[in-house]
Amino acid sequence: MAETTEIIDSNESNYRSAIKAFTWRVIGSLDTTLLSLWQTGDLTMSIKIGSTDFLSKIILYYLHERAWIYWMGARVMTRWISLVKAVVWRMIGSMDTAFWGWWYTGNALTGLKIGGYELLTKIALYYLHERIWANVPIGTVRKWMDSGKRLLSRK
Repeated sequence: MAETTEIIDSNESNYRSAIKAFTWRVIGSLDTTLLSLWQTGDLTMSIKIGSTDFLSKIILYYLHERAWIYWMGARVMTRWISLVKAVVWRMIGSMDTAFWGWWYTGNALTGLKIGGYELLTKIALYYLHERIWANVPIGTVRKWMDSGKRLLSRK
């Protein structure tokens, strides 16, 4: 039988949260810009929406990430928790995008459409982002248990 390990504790640094916020924003804002272009047909407006979205969500995502770290404590980041985290973030993110879409287009329905389509694209993108980051050790101090439940050290 193969030896397996599981994370039993994870302390994530502010540095890690900042890097995760930046990598997610690049992916997320590119998606927002493309959805905005699809809805408005206006490249300049879609770049404005995507750029503002990039800046506002860096702050929102950082706060979201720190809140989850506080809430998680020593819990294991399971696939289920990653999914719940993705849904919570998407609700926050879609409201933010809908607001900026409305702000720049002057049309609340267009803003809601852009924010609504994100529900289809960004939950999947964010879930993948979280699963990738669950395996990246940058900015973490983790304790691992092997299949015999012996504590291992990993720096």
